[in-house]
Amino acid sequence: MFRLPSIAVVACALFGQAAIAAPKADPARAGESDFRATYRELVETDTSLSSGSCTLAAERMAARLSAAGYAEGDMQIIVSPDFPRQGNLVARIAGTDAKLAPMLLLAHIDVVEAKKSDWKRDPFTLFEENGYFYARGTVDDKAMAASFVDAFIRYKQEGYRPKRTIKLALTCGEETDSVFNGVQYLLATAPDTLAAEFAVNEGGSGVLDENGKPISFGVQIGEKYYQDFKFTVTAPGGHSARPVDDNAIGHLAAAVARIDRYRFPVNMTEASKGFFRRTSGLYSGQIAQDLAAAGNGTADEAAFARIAAANPLWNAFLRTTCVPTQLAGGHAPNAQPQHAQANINCRVMPGESIDGTRARLAEVAANARVEITLAAKPGPQPPAPPLDARIMKPVERIAAEMWPGVPVIPSLSSGATDGRFLNAAGIPTYGISGVFRDPDGNGAHGLDERIRVTSLLDARAFLYRLVKAYSAQ
Repeated sequence: MFRLPSIAVVACALFGQAAIAAPKADPARAGESDFRATYRELVETDTSLSSGSCTLAAERMAARLSAAGYAEGDMQIIVSPDFPRQGNLVARIAGTDAKLAPMLLLAHIDVVEAKKSDWKRDPFTLFEENGYFYARGTVDDKAMAASFVDAFIRYKQEGYRPKRTIKLALTCGEETDSVFNGVQYLLATAPDTLAAEFAVNEGGSGVLDENGKPISFGVQIGEKYYQDFKFTVTAPGGHSARPVDDNAIGHLAAAVARIDRYRFPVNMTEASKGFFRRTSGLYSGQIAQDLAAAGNGTADEAAFARIAAANPLWNAFLRTTCVPTQLAGGHAPNAQPQHAQANINCRVMPGESIDGTRARLAEVAANARVEITLAAKPGPQPPAPPLDARIMKPVERIAAEMWPGVPVIPSLSSGATDGRFLNAAGIPTYGISGVFRDPDGNGAHGLDERIRVTSLLDARAFLYRLVKAYSAQ
């Protein structure tokens, strides 16, 4: 006789099917509430130079690592006696293979100044509104710093044993390195804390379109050098009613105008070639052909000119750039000037020298009356790190799984990060944040800095996976 199955049997069958069909939880996204608490605490700790304390932020992150089970010997807060509020946190997870050199995770915890009266919200209180987190440092660079701390905590909870030792450095002074810089300080006083085969740092980020759709995933490979030059002209001066040909402002203006019109020769790194080659797929027509030719090494001067005209950032990837940024001169409205000065700001391609750039500026200025001097002592001038498949392949694999169809594009930075100090010390440093930014840059260094909540959580998951991939190589 046919009998209907009991309710209990049906229930067991249904629940069993549901259990089988239910997708496995993604470990890369586990513990989101704990991460949010870490991120909030770090963001809401003021670490600006004028009123904040990196040391306090380092202590708070160290407390979280300690609560997760890290022993005192696994981490250390290092503070310069001359800068008691500029503390740095270093930590490590020992690898199982002593033959493998360590890897380093670097993030700075200091932030740019934020004047509360200028902001719509308190810059040191984390607000979540309309799908964004708002506060100073939400993007630069506490998103990455909190993600690294969170990864360390979860690795400890999981009992993860990497093959390669993983080092972590949360440093202070990246935004104000003329006062103090934590990476420079550690390299000088505790170099073993940073010694590594390679480092992962800020700098590379993804790009979103106006609708929040990912367009490309960026990896920073190298940086241009920053250098200011002073152009100075002195003259006897005299009464403005009796002008002479020897006018300091006239000499300076002519030289500055020539600099303004000049374009340095094209000189691309391997990262720049990779950038143009992979970016070409995002465009069509002539510009796509030009970008592909630049990436493949077959572009002519006309193609380079079209690329430079199409996008100022593309121009910066092609060559050294020098632009006038400040002018001063004269001492009275009714007197010929006795002194005139201009600041020329240069971003120099890796492999080119500061001395060579100064010589080229003098050649272009074409006036012996213009004295050209360095406005400040040159910083490090390291070569770009190699476009290494061991670095790129894990990024490409994980990015393809998380953001299907979004190209991974290497690029050269026209700005500056602490990576320049590590590269100069022989530690190849790559900018891989995993953060996707809006077209306007999300207010980093400006008003109402923000990050999409989904971008932050995706970056956290990406970095958790990437660090595991690198440390297991």
